[in-house]
Amino acid sequence: MSIFNFFTEQILGMKWLSDLINLFVENVLNLNVSSRIGGSVQFFIYDTIKIFILLAVLIFFISYIQSYFPPEKTKKILTKFKGVTGATISALLGTVTPFCSCSSIPIFIGFTKAGLPLGITFSFLISSPMVDLASLLLLSSFFGMKISILYVVLGLIIAIVGGTIISKINMENEIKVYTEETRELYDESENFNQKQRLDYALNDTKIIVKNVYKYVIIGVGIGALIHNWIPQDVILAILGSNNPFSVVIASVIGIPMYADIFGTIPMAEALFMAGVPIGTVLAFMMSVTALSLPSIIMLAKVVKPKLLTIFVIIVTVGIMITGYLFNYFGLYLM
Repeated sequence: MSIFNFFTEQILGMKWLSDLINLFVENVLNLNVSSRIGGSVQFFIYDTIKIFILLAVLIFFISYIQSYFPPEKTKKILTKFKGVTGATISALLGTVTPFCSCSSIPIFIGFTKAGLPLGITFSFLISSPMVDLASLLLLSSFFGMKISILYVVLGLIIAIVGGTIISKINMENEIKVYTEETRELYDESENFNQKQRLDYALNDTKIIVKNVYKYVIIGVGIGALIHNWIPQDVILAILGSNNPFSVVIASVIGIPMYADIFGTIPMAEALFMAGVPIGTVLAFMMSVTALSLPSIIMLAKVVKPKLLTIFVIIVTVGIMITGYLFNYFGLYLM
């Protein structure tokens, strides 16, 4: 086995943990992992432990990186760029910022208050919840490195194109005056020494795990239900490759939900294991993370209906195009 395969299967994929949980379920709980109950228990225990291990490690690492990019420093960086270059830099900076849209919106508000161009702020808002370094590694642990890299690249393209389009239609008057107080996340980290950065990363890890653990557990529970209790024929009839509208349906299903990338992946994994095409699965994931109803409600406090509608349309179309591209080329990527 090559070092890369070992890293993908044993470190990211945690095959050793899967084998250990199989032994526990069959020899300690006396359940057959091939049965519905045994399979559900195995899926729930394995995915929960796996995600929380990856969650803690990745958030610590990302939070450490975030400490170098407090909002004020990010604003200073972004003011130096305009147009497509600005949208690109903004989208890339979004990859090292909070993990869900509801956490990104306060920073977005700060950017608009600072007078940054709309295109730049929206590129950040799109990329921040949908694409980050943690999602790259988490996705690779479930779907492989090729899929995860392409997911991140296409997510960045959606953010860059979306921000560029918004910058071209001159809708600065569609921003509301926001008077409520917002908290500048990790603003104090500008001048940290190394010990303070490590302490900050550890504290941030505790806070984020505390905030997202319920979504992870709910997501894993739904994933176990999909994987072992909902007939595969039913899932494929709705989201299978024979349904040309499967990507559209998956995108629409994801909007009313609210979860970050960590809670969404176990549901996506279960759908993929049931035979749902990879593009349809990733369209569902993108929809949940970038267009969840709670985040849209929050965003409505900052932008007027016309701009909000344009934002939703641009992101939705981008997600659907990404889904269909993955479905078309997916066989070459697996």
